[in-house]
Amino acid sequence: MKKITAFVFCLIFATSAYADTNPFMGEHKNQMALNIGQGVNSGFLIPPPTQPVPFYFLHIQYSQPTTFFKLPARQSINIGQTLGFDSKYGWNWTDYTIPMIFLSEDIALAHGDKWYFATSIGMGLQAQQNERLGAKLLFQFKLIGGYRINDKWGLEIFMQHFSNANTAPENYSYAFYGAGFTYSF
Repeated sequence: MKKITAFVFCLIFATSAYADTNPFMGEHKNQMALNIGQGVNSGFLIPPPTQPVPFYFLHIQYSQPTTFFKLPARQSINIGQTLGFDSKYGWNWTDYTIPMIFLSEDIALAHGDKWYFATSIGMGLQAQQNERLGAKLLFQFKLIGGYRINDKWGLEIFMQHFSNANTAPENYSYAFYGAGFTYSF
């Protein structure tokens, strides 16, 4: 564990020279993203879950560049929709077709001229509570790998986790693996 922690800190400090340019959007001041995720029946993202479920996540994200303790970052507002179909592993996924809105901060932990690895934290609301997440309040954690194709367009892959952080007795969480497109302007 000590070696992994030391490696992550070395990556952060080694790439801090690039902090003048935001790796998420370059010199642009706005970004739109469209993301889609496949749900998994898991409490968290690591180790990777092996049970895909008929549960999907679509969301649109609007972002602006910022910094987080001198690390390049982006602040975002996200509007999303979970889409459930059928039943699997003891859950009726249709019951979890719920819109949500959340704010997030994505922080580039390591990056080069065209690529980045980032983490994200966020907080928001889902339109209704249910027996899987017993609260409307949501907390989000996300790992992101991104590549800027050119000055305006980019691709991202992600692992995303939503839970209520034990603010209610039911906290089975939502977890998604997905991909998205970004457009910077």
